[in-house]
Amino acid sequence: MVTPELHAELIAFRRDLHRHPELGRQEFRTTEKVRVRLEQAGLSPRVLPAGTGLLCDIGPDDPERGRLALRADLDALPVPDPKTVEYRSTVEGRAHACGHDVHTSIVLGAGLVLADLARAGKLRRPVRLVFQPAEEIMPGGALDLVKAGALNGVERILAVHCDPKVEVGKIGVRQGAITSAADKLKLVLDGPGGHSARPHLTTDLVMAAAKLATELPAALTRRVDPRSGLSIVWGRFQAGHAANVIPQHAELEGTVRCLDLAAWHDAPDLVHEIIDQVATIYRAKCEITYQRGVPPVVNEALSVELLRDAMTARYGAHAVEDTEQSLGGEDFSWYLEHVPGALARLGVRSPGDTTKKDLHQGDFDVDENAIAVGVELFTAAALLS
Repeated sequence: MVTPELHAELIAFRRDLHRHPELGRQEFRTTEKVRVRLEQAGLSPRVLPAGTGLLCDIGPDDPERGRLALRADLDALPVPDPKTVEYRSTVEGRAHACGHDVHTSIVLGAGLVLADLARAGKLRRPVRLVFQPAEEIMPGGALDLVKAGALNGVERILAVHCDPKVEVGKIGVRQGAITSAADKLKLVLDGPGGHSARPHLTTDLVMAAAKLATELPAALTRRVDPRSGLSIVWGRFQAGHAANVIPQHAELEGTVRCLDLAAWHDAPDLVHEIIDQVATIYRAKCEITYQRGVPPVVNEALSVELLRDAMTARYGAHAVEDTEQSLGGEDFSWYLEHVPGALARLGVRSPGDTTKKDLHQGDFDVDENAIAVGVELFTAAALLS
């Protein structure tokens, strides 16, 4: 399906995006590049009102079959690009260090192929291309797309994410949760301070904060099924300025992570309950800021099988491998709150490369053959669905 000419075009397209990375909700140039290319293919993309992100339908609505949506994310990260390649970032302190330039090129390529198939009468199911801004900004641009009606008429949604641990030419799939929830928690404690010789006349905020720092994570392990993986890890603890003065103010900040969707939904109420109980014992006034991030991506079984069948049809059964649940977050999960779907891990590691690489590092790069693999995967999925 992917001709050498199209493959070369998509690699050039990806490299252009890599040279010009844009942060979340600033992807104006990226959006325009995608829009122009889709219009050149005879399609009618719709740019979102904010000017970043777009939707594009292929094939007319079918009253009996909803659309298959293919999602890509557009934004880069605020990290420098130290690579020496000719397509390194030209924007200081910005880089496509998570592979979103690859995702965008793949969905664009799939759209170009599927548009040709639709004109030839070979596309049985209508498709919607979803180019989403701000995946890296909590709680994620997916919420903007849902609000804008991206899922109206959609029956199923698919996505891929680059994985430097998986060899190019392969995908990793998992039924059920494939990523985790990631939230932020901030506690601000206040009370009358005083001399450390008379703690009984004060609110000992250091003791109260220390108890919250230890007892909240411990209590969660006894209030929630341990298989849910609900945990709190603190990253900042600040209180006081002198050894003999009990402070009037203390702060704690950390992250809440969860492997299970149901436990994630219940987590805020439970966290608030435990904090209130501990703070009351020490007479501390506690202001709680629980910032929702994203829920886990929970892959639906039929969508996983569709990805497996599509990859097998193109590359053989050996090209599909099982993958573990990641502790990272992905806002693709918001779409799955409304329609079934699945996210696969796309292999981008060159054969024989033993270098350990990870996402969100400025020197992140891919084997660009992965672009054609992703296009073939999505094209086959559209034809099989």
